[in-house]
Amino acid sequence: MIVRDTLDRPLANLRLSVTDRCNLRCAYCMPEPEYVWLPQPDLLSFEEIAKLVDVFASLGVDRVRLTGGEPLLRRDLDRLVALLAAKPALRDIALTTNGVLLAEQAAPLARAGLKRFTISLDTLRADVFRELTRRDDLARVIAGIDAAAATGLPDLKLDCVVLRGTNDGELADLVAFARERRAEIRFIEYMDVGGATRWSMDRVVSRAEMLARIGRAFGPAEPLPSDGSAPAERWRLADDTTFGIIASTTAPFCASCDRARLTADGHWLTCLYAPAGLDLRTPLRAGASADELARLLRARWTARTDRGAEERLAAARRSALAQPDELRADPHLEMHTRGG
Repeated sequence: MIVRDTLDRPLANLRLSVTDRCNLRCAYCMPEPEYVWLPQPDLLSFEEIAKLVDVFASLGVDRVRLTGGEPLLRRDLDRLVALLAAKPALRDIALTTNGVLLAEQAAPLARAGLKRFTISLDTLRADVFRELTRRDDLARVIAGIDAAAATGLPDLKLDCVVLRGTNDGELADLVAFARERRAEIRFIEYMDVGGATRWSMDRVVSRAEMLARIGRAFGPAEPLPSDGSAPAERWRLADDTTFGIIASTTAPFCASCDRARLTADGHWLTCLYAPAGLDLRTPLRAGASADELARLLRARWTARTDRGAEERLAAARRSALAQPDELRADPHLEMHTRGG
């Protein structure tokens, strides 16, 4: 049974955060020096995650993406992938990772049943990587990308958050890098979500500007047909190289958004901008049946009116979504807790 919200958007795509921890400190996600982490006993076990996925699948979810934080910090992640891969209702199991630990884990994850990799790559310059992440792991990320490519899994994606004055001069180089590895690069507008406490509109490079920069390097890009609810608009260059742009900040796609997010401690968010989520861990651990959990999910989704990105775009004065004191009071507001 497919459940739909008030705008006829189906519940079809679940992003599963398996940890709020991360081994990078990206400036657009985790710019503050200190964080409040989720208590370890609160994190869902793999078996608890699998039970909740069954409930979501009964309501129409057929795509799952594992996220974090950095999901590869969760020990034995391939075991969770195997649990999910055994579920006939799921037609897609993907992973979003920063790639630092991927060289060692790509092959086991593929063997366990993972379908696709998406890897963050914001720069090809070691100095810019260090500035963005406060770490010196670019070589490990590139090794992880190469390991993912070597598994032979299709549809390898590279994600790049574009920040004016930081990495916006590298768009053509990143397109060429992805082409060499038969991957597709997706450029993401800098978003004012979660822990992006230093966000400002003047740091955003819009879709139009990205297309102009890429066009100067490679010639005009041809738009490709829309892929339903996929967040990226896809474009093709004259040599058949494709790339995507996710223009969530200047051209939101709320009207077709079928995504929901489950935090590592079992809070369900129906919008990336939602101020709070629905606690599923408490009823799950109290012994709620699958039918009882399904009723909770159905009631929340059928009442869903979320259009967070559109509301932010229409705001008269737009600034960072949350300030450091708010994040310390409620770590569920953090982007690395919600799952990017």
